[in-house]
Amino acid sequence: MQLPGNAEWIRTAAASILVCAAGGVLLFRGTDGFQAFTTEQARRISIEQSPRLIPVVQLEDQDGRAFAMSDYEGHAVAVNFIYTQCTTVCALLSTGFQRLHHESDDGDPVPLLSISFDPRDTPARLREYAAHFGADGRAWRFARARDTTAIAPMLRTFGVVVIPDGKGDFQHNAAIHVVNAAGRLARILDPDASPDAVVHALSRP
Repeated sequence: MQLPGNAEWIRTAAASILVCAAGGVLLFRGTDGFQAFTTEQARRISIEQSPRLIPVVQLEDQDGRAFAMSDYEGHAVAVNFIYTQCTTVCALLSTGFQRLHHESDDGDPVPLLSISFDPRDTPARLREYAAHFGADGRAWRFARARDTTAIAPMLRTFGVVVIPDGKGDFQHNAAIHVVNAAGRLARILDPDASPDAVVHALSRP
């Protein structure tokens, strides 16, 4: 077999290097500097770099008291989205908030907010669910949209996808969302994030 001459070999090697370099540049740009290899990672990075304004939605808590996310301005708050009849990931989210809630008993309470997207979750149901997890109804509140159709823009902003399963329950993604003191969605954490990780995220500007 005839080996290519030096000049041809150099041209081939140079072309290969250029292709690899171009591919690396595209990968770097397409993954936010190799940071994002999934759509969810890219979304989290985007939110951290440019915190999102939260739509105005009238909420009511487990005691029927009306409030809005703007009531938290000046204080960061951790938010999750659940429904009381969920038997899967909601339990993980609520157990994580329970640990946070009880670990802060001796110090400044960590503001926690669990929002239901299920129209069946009345304040009475939310109150019963809150009691099950030992929530005090103040530092850790459970809430729903007063107008159940108004929850959709909030879900879109937080990136929560809710799909009815046709049997009365829902398939949905889950995360812990950090709303900063300016009232913007600033960070997204995994649903099993440790209490320390959540507290650290809340303390960041």
